[in-house]
Amino acid sequence: MENIMSEATGQKPTNKNIYFEDGRWWYIGCKDRAKRSLESHIKKNKTRMFVNGKYIPKTHPLHKPGRYKGFTDAAFSSLKNYEQSKEGQVYVMVSPAYPGWCKVGMAVDAEDRLKQYQTSSPYRDYKLIKVYDVLDRREAERFAHKLLAKRHDIKGEWFYIQHPVATSILELAMRKFQ
Repeated sequence: MENIMSEATGQKPTNKNIYFEDGRWWYIGCKDRAKRSLESHIKKNKTRMFVNGKYIPKTHPLHKPGRYKGFTDAAFSSLKNYEQSKEGQVYVMVSPAYPGWCKVGMAVDAEDRLKQYQTSSPYRDYKLIKVYDVLDRREAERFAHKLLAKRHDIKGEWFYIQHPVATSILELAMRKFQ
């Protein structure tokens, strides 16, 4: 099967998995390498969700068909699902701009939240230290903040504590929310 030019349109596909045969476009990029019409492939992808090129299953609480750069884009396009969704992550993040401080926060997806922080830093130097998957991200974050605030200085969601100490304190505490 070779990519040949369509006589009807004079176009040649740029995707190597798409070719023209019998007056129709075909797609062969499936896992089983079966040949499917391009129309059926496009129709199937209209019901799928992709975030940053990664497939998100329909069981995800924020599932909404489409292609998004991050979960924030997807969440704000379906704000109702974002507010109702309890599942997510509690994370510990650091930045060399704030030595001795670490941030404990919550998000639906911590990697996506990291990208948001990177846009505000010219050095792109924020680092995720630890991510905990939890069933109720708001309650887990509230508990983590109370636990750390007992013995450490706090400014918003930032705690004056070395991140190894913070993660060792939160390690057992977050199991309660998993």
